[in-house]
Amino acid sequence: MSLQDRIINHFSDSIQTKQDAMASLCELIEFASQRIVDALVNDKKVLTCGNGGSAGDAQHFSSEMLNRFERERPALPAIALSTDTSTITSIANDYHFDEIFAKQLRALGHGGDILLAYSTSGNSANIIKAINVAHEKDMLVIALTGKDGGILSGVLNEVDIEIRVPSESTARIQEVHLLISHCLCDLIDHQLFGG
Repeated sequence: MSLQDRIINHFSDSIQTKQDAMASLCELIEFASQRIVDALVNDKKVLTCGNGGSAGDAQHFSSEMLNRFERERPALPAIALSTDTSTITSIANDYHFDEIFAKQLRALGHGGDILLAYSTSGNSANIIKAINVAHEKDMLVIALTGKDGGILSGVLNEVDIEIRVPSESTARIQEVHLLISHCLCDLIDHQLFGG
């Protein structure tokens, strides 16, 4: 297989995964956007988390909420829990890596806030602990996952929302997570500011 054939395969696989996700996830994405809007109009915020590439996705969403997506509008409250290296490394060093998001949520999360958690496998212990803390604090969890949902899908409660990308490939899941994040940003802007 030539290098260009490999490129074509990546594009084709990405397109197919996005089409599969479009067919199965539109209603969940819409519902998640409505729940975020409900929180925002009630002076609540979105806290995001993820590991590795998923940390990048969490930060990406937060930055588009705080700054802007595709239009000029007021800043919207969002905090990426993966960005403060001093906090993350001190928690990991003094306690355990599994606590890096949970400990921050205990301090920053409040009832009615939303935890937007990204995990391609659904098996990250620090994400699971964050979800447990979110539940303790009466926060809604929106989880972007893939594969079979992992352990994470079993700890979500009946009001939480899991948006599971229908793929086994981490790369394809992350590509769709980014698209879902952009959909959420667009829907939030549309519901809050019209147009």
